[in-house]
Amino acid sequence: MSGFQPDFAAATVRPSPNCGERKTGNDPDMLILHYTGMPTAQAALDWLCTEESQVSSHYFVDEAGLVTQMVPESARAWHAGQSHWKGETDINSASIGIEIANPGHAADSPPFHDAQIEAVIALCRDIIGRHGLVAERVLGHSDIAPMRKQDPGERFPRERLHQAGIGHWVEPLPVGGGRFFQEGDTGQPVEALQTMLSLYGYNVRVDGSYDAETAAVIRAFQRHFRPERVDGIADASTIGTLHKLLTSLTSMA
Repeated sequence: MSGFQPDFAAATVRPSPNCGERKTGNDPDMLILHYTGMPTAQAALDWLCTEESQVSSHYFVDEAGLVTQMVPESARAWHAGQSHWKGETDINSASIGIEIANPGHAADSPPFHDAQIEAVIALCRDIIGRHGLVAERVLGHSDIAPMRKQDPGERFPRERLHQAGIGHWVEPLPVGGGRFFQEGDTGQPVEALQTMLSLYGYNVRVDGSYDAETAAVIRAFQRHFRPERVDGIADASTIGTLHKLLTSLTSMA
């Protein structure tokens, strides 16, 4: 792809060849946040801009808060892979992707930098304002691909973004005792839990069997909404936080 004018005024442009037309032809209605999962920001940016990788995103934010745009928002970047949210399976055509430089879980999840998060906030607010995105459509890669991905991870400051007007969030219930469900459990209560997860948007079979897929979805949910403990076990804190989120959506409707 040749050069183009950035959609975000503060961004510099470095075109990636890994993009195409949005298949739906619609304006994007989702914002997907990633971490790069690579040792250095420069290596990640180079990888996203080489044809060999077959991956890209619309934006890249380095540790110092410098924003690079690789794909115009009007085009389809290749950042989501095989993914699913609320019945949508071509997330790349429906979304804008932001890669945030951070080595991630492979490097014991180092914290994100303050300048970096401030730049992410400014970028997200600009995108949300121009496209009219709703809070619950600002998601992480792990939300839309819980069996494959962990990013942007439990160290990503979701509450800080929410306080800046980005993303859906409720105060999570404290981790404590009470009844819980885990892999291997079956029955109607598990089916009810799967129904709530599906209603929120997660791709999970509603069959009453707490299998590996359900455990992966619970871990993704915990990373996003109850980051204090990510273990794939649906304890009272996890279930209560999910219920609060669904109730919040109803009150916002």
